[in-house]
Amino acid sequence: MSETNFPEGPIGTFVAAQVGGGTPSRQNPGFWNGPIPWASVKDFDEGQIELNETDEYITQKGLTASATNLIPANTPIVCTRMAVGRVALAPMDVAINQDLKALFPTSSTDTRYLLRLADYAKPRAEAVSVGSTVKGIKVADYLNIQVPLAPPPHQSKIAEILDTLDAAIRGTEAVVAKLKAMKQGLLHDLLTRGIDANGDLRPPHPEAPHLYKQTPLGWLPKGWDWGRLADYCSRICVGIVIRPADHYVDEGVPTFRSANVREGYISESDFVYISAASNALLHKSQIRKGDILTVRTGYPGTSAVVPEKYNGCNCVDILISTPLNSVSSEFLCSWINSPFGKGQVLSGQGGLAQQHFNVGEMRELIVVKPLKAEQEEITSKIDAAEVRIQTEQNLLAKLRLQKSGLMDDLLTGRTLVTALL
Repeated sequence: MSETNFPEGPIGTFVAAQVGGGTPSRQNPGFWNGPIPWASVKDFDEGQIELNETDEYITQKGLTASATNLIPANTPIVCTRMAVGRVALAPMDVAINQDLKALFPTSSTDTRYLLRLADYAKPRAEAVSVGSTVKGIKVADYLNIQVPLAPPPHQSKIAEILDTLDAAIRGTEAVVAKLKAMKQGLLHDLLTRGIDANGDLRPPHPEAPHLYKQTPLGWLPKGWDWGRLADYCSRICVGIVIRPADHYVDEGVPTFRSANVREGYISESDFVYISAASNALLHKSQIRKGDILTVRTGYPGTSAVVPEKYNGCNCVDILISTPLNSVSSEFLCSWINSPFGKGQVLSGQGGLAQQHFNVGEMRELIVVKPLKAEQEEITSKIDAAEVRIQTEQNLLAKLRLQKSGLMDDLLTGRTLVTALL
């Protein structure tokens, strides 16, 4: 636990009573699928302290004929088995099973403060849990976990500040989700309607059928070509596949693997390296600025463009496509990552994402080709949408970091609530 300015004591100091639960017999259909939410450990998600719904529901008969108990709304509930220490509060009355305990606060303890304190105590609960395969903790041991004990005048303010931060985080998460949905809609329109001479989306086919032509991909703008990926690339090949680990060294030429290729960008963590001599020997799999790298296994079809800083590096078991000058790498990458490209990848594998996506299949991938200027316009709009998402994601990361630090400081008393008011 962190250094604390509040006195320490057992978390049970703030608990007037605890209540467990049980499971109605699954042999009796009359006990299940009723109106009463019934919570188990699987309803407790990591990092979530609000229990807004449950996977299963029981009837009044199931409630009265079993050891389960109906816990009043807004009562902290903690997991004492499996996901030990996870805690949440439900806004409605909820029945619980035997792996959960409801914590009823003392009359002088703020309920939401107890919720926050229990969440803070989770690492300590995990540390004292026992069991070789399934971890658990006795109620007495849980209530004896040592935590900082904030005086009652501080408790509601601590909870209020952390709740405000959580509300900001949830709001930003909602904005990110909305922007991602908007981007998907925009991507569909851009890759089927394109951009007209005025820089606007063309009207859809039903409104302006004279602007479109029928293709195997559906209705596309008349000025667009379509064909196999091989028609628009000077090379499509695969990275090192024969004993790549024989070439690994501690320092040398960065070498890409599937884990480094994310949808539309390169992840720079967990690179492996090969020597300059090996890189020269394996020159056929060297990558160049503007090449498109595509994952073969795991998440096949996931693609990213090689930035200039990795010009001349190498890769392992990844597909490499080098677009012709008439094709924008970024546009082509967006197409491959879109449902139009990924759909072809998965349909060719019967939907089984773990199968290998090979060079032959990559060459036969059907793609579209607007004029180069329109490709760049489309890419610019996609990039602008991604920048908006990234801005909100950066804010979200900042809020989460702020909450993490402030939660620790407030609950330990290193930062007093009076200093923030």
